[in-house]
Parts: sequence; C-alpha cells; structure tokens
Amino acid sequence: MDAFVIGLDYGTDSVRAVLINTCNGKEIAAEVHWYQRWKEGKYCDAAKNQFRQHPLDHIEGLEHTIKTVMAKSGVAPELVKGICIDTTGSSPVPLAKDGTPLALVDGFTENPNAMMVLWKDHTAIKEAEQINELGATWGGEDFTKYVGGIYSSEWFWAKIAHILKEDEQVKNKAHTWMEHCDLMTYLLIEDKHLATFKRSRCAAGHKAMWHESWGGLPPKEFLEKLHSSLGTLRDHLYKETYTSDQVAGQLSKEWAKKLGLTTATVVAVGTFDAHAGAVGAKIDEKALVRVMGTSTCDIMVATPAEIGGNTIKGICGQVDGSVIPGLVGLEAGQSAFGDLLAWFKDVLSWPVDHLVMTSDILSEEQKKDLKNEIELDFIGKLSDAAAAIPLSESIPTALDWVNGRRTPDADQNLKSAISNLSLGSKAPHIFKALVNAMCFGSKKIADRFQEEGVKIESVIGIGGVARKSPFIIQTLANVMNMPIKVAASDQAPALGAAIYAAVAAGLYPNVIAASKCMGSDFEAEYQPQKEAVETYGRLMDDYTQLGNFMEGSLKKSKQ
Repeated sequence: MDAFVIGLDYGTDSVRAVLINTCNGKEIAAEVHWYQRWKEGKYCDAAKNQFRQHPLDHIEGLEHTIKTVMAKSGVAPELVKGICIDTTGSSPVPLAKDGTPLALVDGFTENPNAMMVLWKDHTAIKEAEQINELGATWGGEDFTKYVGGIYSSEWFWAKIAHILKEDEQVKNKAHTWMEHCDLMTYLLIEDKHLATFKRSRCAAGHKAMWHESWGGLPPKEFLEKLHSSLGTLRDHLYKETYTSDQVAGQLSKEWAKKLGLTTATVVAVGTFDAHAGAVGAKIDEKALVRVMGTSTCDIMVATPAEIGGNTIKGICGQVDGSVIPGLVGLEAGQSAFGDLLAWFKDVLSWPVDHLVMTSDILSEEQKKDLKNEIELDFIGKLSDAAAAIPLSESIPTALDWVNGRRTPDADQNLKSAISNLSLGSKAPHIFKALVNAMCFGSKKIADRFQEEGVKIESVIGIGGVARKSPFIIQTLANVMNMPIKVAASDQAPALGAAIYAAVAAGLYPNVIAASKCMGSDFEAEYQPQKEAVETYGRLMDDYTQLGNFMEGSLKKSKQ
C-alpha cells in the first residue's frame, strides 16, 4: 500500500505544502498560502532594515495548506505517515513561559519586537560586530570558527541581543526563543515540554554557534558579555540538537483534528529551506546546490574525513548532519538575489504606480488589467532585451550587496554600487549589470570553497529563479565556467522536507536512500559558452575592483 508524507516549506513571502507519495516522490497535491500581514507591510521598516513577521501568518498558512492538499488529494488520513517543516533562517521567535509565541500574548500582539525576526532583518549589525570582537578578544574559545569566523547580523544571538537592548517588556516576558523551523514543529506536536523539545541541528549549528566540541551552545560567561540576560536565556534553551531524520513527536490531537489527519502521523525535527532543497535536488559530495530565491543559499556536503579539522573561512557554517546525517553540511549564500531584481523592478515601477495608476483617464478595470500585464511581462521583457545586448557593448558594473554581503566574509554594512554609467545606459543595460553582479557574487562563493580545499565538480540550481530565468542561469554558467543542471521540481525544499519526513516515519533507512528514490529529476542543463566565458572573466575583474573600492571607502568612513 502506498504511503504519503507532507513537506511544508516556509519562504519569505509564502508557505507551500506538498503531499508526496513515498514510493516514487510523485507530488500528489500542492498548495501555497501568501502571508497577509506581511503582504500589507506590517511590522517592517525597510529604511531601518527591519523585517518582522507575525506568527499568525505562519499558523494560518500551515492550517490552510495542509487541509487543502488533503482535500485535493482524497488520500486517507491514516496513510499520511509524516510531516517535516523547513523555514527560512535565522528567523528567531520569542516565546512566553508556557510556550506561546509572544506575539500571541495580550499586550504584545502588535509589537514588532515580539514577532519573528526574519532572516533578512539587519537591525543587529552592532551586536554582530560585538560578537566578532568578543570571539577574538574575550580570552577563551573563538565560538565563531565553525561559522566562517564572522558572525552575521542575520543570525540568532545578534538578533536576540538587539531585541533585549531595545525592548524591556519583551526582555522580561520572553522565557525562551526558537528558530522558526523549531517553533512550527513544536506547535504541531503533542508533547509541549520546552526543556525536552528536540531542536534543529541545522539551525543551532549554522546560526547559534552550537558545536559538540565545546559542549553545545557558547557558555554563559561568553554570552553575558554580549548582554547580561543571555546567560539566563541559555538556561532556557537546549544542550542537545537533532538531525531532521529524527522524530520530534507525534501530531497532537488538536492539530490532527484541525488538519484532518491522525495522531499516528509523526512530525520530524525541523530544518532550513536551503538544506531541505539540497536534499530534494539529490545533493551529493562535490556538488554545489544553489537555492535561488529572494536570496541564495549555497549548500555542499563533505565527509568528516575530507573536512578534518579545517575551518572554512567566510562561509555560513559547517555542521555535522545539518544536510545529510553522517556528512558535514556546508552553507554559504548571497543576502540578495531575486531581491536585487525586485528592488530594480520597484524603482522602474514608480512612475507607473504613481502616475499611470492614479490617472483619471483609465478606468479601475483598465488599471487592474494593465498592472497585471506589467507584472507578468516585466522581468521577462528586461531579460530578453538584456540577452540581446552584444558582448562587445559596454555594460555598467554593479555590486550585488543591496542587502549587504552574506558570503564570502559576511558584512551587512556593505551597500551596492553601480559604475561605468553613460547616457547610453538604458534599463536593459542596468538590468544586465545587476544580473552579472548576482552571478559574480555566486562565483566568489564557489571560489572560496575551492580555495579552502572543498572541490566542486557540478552545480545544481533550484528555486523560482533557476526554473523561470534561462537568461540568468546561462549567465551564471558563463561566469562560473561550469555546467549547471536545473532541478525539475517547483518545490524542491518542500520535497526535501518530505524526504526527511519519510525517513523519520521509518519508510527509508536513511536520507540518501530516500533522496535517490524521491528526489527531483533535472529538466535542463546549461553549458558555458566559450566566447562569453572570456568576456565575463574580464568583467569580473571590474566587479572585484569596484567591490574593493566600496569596502575601502566604508572602512575610511568609519575611521
């Protein structure tokens, strides 16, 4: 008899659920839910790099998507053997003493500091700088060494320390904090004991400086130098962590009833979207999986013997078991990928939104139709025009740091820049410069892995950008001078989460075996074009020079 599992993938803008047949990885049903409060721009201030989300957006999305895939599929509830949740990260959430997300507690329901602090929130730059200084000077172990040697404002401790400094009420009421993937898993299971709840190895190792060699999280003596309350918080967190092939608990009676499932369904330990996506794309040793969405995450796996005692500089962590149990998971990425193009689209859309859409000449129906047509064609038209620009034609040079730099060598203070503009620089030229910048940033990441001794023999692209933009992927193949395969699945992270769920439910012996049977096939392969490779090599030199100039200017301005 067929058995089924559910993968739930929380992205920046929406959550999607997939119901997967564990025999062959076939997607039986899928559903997407867009976060309503996030869509309205609540709790965010882009000028301050503040991006917060209300847990109700995620809870409502969980209920809607799973109920919908069950209704669409007609699959009997007892045949659904497991659920696994992946999310963005680091996206920590404060909880009250009884395990309730603080944003659901009276007095905190509209407080941005009580919300989930989204991965792209960079309000904690100063706290990250303080952690890096402490790591080098406090006199003990450097707890940043397994997260690339540079702690980021996108991560767990920096964000929490910032909130504790900003908001006395939240500091006093928050008993503990959970990563988003842990919270959603915790809400689903019957056992609500905070002290014994199984936290994600992936989240803890890559974002919270958890490592077995120093007994788990950094000690209180270190954390209290960052903020006096962090020592107490550490007592309310965790010592052990767990990989996502493990069972976190059984589905609770409350949620089984809401979702139309049974309490026999197991809930696996949570994980991050990029790591699940890599599993969904059948990651293997020496393969670089690029998860390309609003940002990118670059995922690799290696044997402990290959890594040995080496610490890879400037990446987002190396964690035993974070992607595939038994292998070391390596993570890097860019803070803006699709977000860079979305920013440019918003810039170009300003006259349309504020002149055309406010005109009295057009009817409301005409405005709606026009807006929909523009939305559908915008990036596609720019891509076609950019692709048609000859390689010999002068193109501006841009940096991809519009939301700071994640890897290599995290620095969220950095800003984007564009040089070599002229009166001949039209929108497609600037668009092409931005695409080039995204790809140059990608190559910098690949170069860092290889400089540090991690060999790359293949590149796999997953995510919306990979599947929808041949122009970007061909440019990436030319810049990296490597073939790039594109996973066929629209929902690789959700599929990867489903693979973890199948292993946790006992349907496969391990993640590698499950991934081979259930993972995504590939729909396309892009080969580097020799003439373009040579041109992009010269253009990348310009990118490097502009980046060095901007970094140098930032350092001078701080002096």
